[in-house]
Amino acid sequence: MRYYKLIEADGESGLAVEAEDGILFDLTSVDEDLTDIDDLALASCLSGRSIDEMATDLLDSADAETYALSGILEDSRAGQGDLRLDRPFEAPEVWAAGVTYRTSEMERRRESETPDVYSRVYAADRPELFFKATPERCVGPFESVGIRGDSDWNVAEPELAFVMFRGEIVGYTAGNDMSSRAIEGLNPLYLPQAKVYDRCCAIGPCFVTAASLGDPHDLSVRCEITRKGAEVFSGETTTGLMARKCDELADWLERHNVVLNMTTVLTGTGIVPPPEFTLLEGDIVAISIQGIGTLENDVIVV
Repeated sequence: MRYYKLIEADGESGLAVEAEDGILFDLTSVDEDLTDIDDLALASCLSGRSIDEMATDLLDSADAETYALSGILEDSRAGQGDLRLDRPFEAPEVWAAGVTYRTSEMERRRESETPDVYSRVYAADRPELFFKATPERCVGPFESVGIRGDSDWNVAEPELAFVMFRGEIVGYTAGNDMSSRAIEGLNPLYLPQAKVYDRCCAIGPCFVTAASLGDPHDLSVRCEITRKGAEVFSGETTTGLMARKCDELADWLERHNVVLNMTTVLTGTGIVPPPEFTLLEGDIVAISIQGIGTLENDVIVV
């Protein structure tokens, strides 16, 4: 089941679930104290029942308010309406894995003045894991992602992201690991500056439970970038090409490290635009992942 965070014009927020295709059922209208997916995740841990089972029972207990998902998406894209999509949850930390696809490894070697480090990490037992974003640096669907004003080569990185709760992967979302290839290419030690800055990460449009998504390593991923209404880049891949599994990345992240509930991990990208391409302010980035949906954001200079 897919869970969406909704926000009203007055700032009040609530949690809805797509219990039927294209129809959102407002869980907060049934229980006003239930406003976030982590509320259900905690209840699931305490009860031993799944998130989806608890949501289903709640819907069976009363008549929830319903909305057409298409209408919510349309209003959210236009930035108007009484009810819009919000970030599906607040991740206390966002981490990211690098060089998990052969395509990424090849492109990183091509852009870098020290290419050997990327070849070595791709084949190593230990993955590349780095801190990506705080909640203040992260945005949701239809919000603006940022490109650095001191970089002339910037790209979006479409990625499957998993969400952890009490040491388990409880769900997934789509992520955009915004990146300055110019800065990282100068020196791998510049990675934090290339990756961590204002509006450097987007997640959404929803949270999908692990049980609902199925095999996370058999999903199609697509990215489309439009500029002034015309497509300027598109690419696609499959998570089946990942060199590392989500469980493996989660295991490495937890070693000697406290992982907070709802921590989100971007799993790397297999879609890399050509060297001559860079994002410009006003571009629209749409990342679609099978079983999750489409995460759309416009681009601004920060």
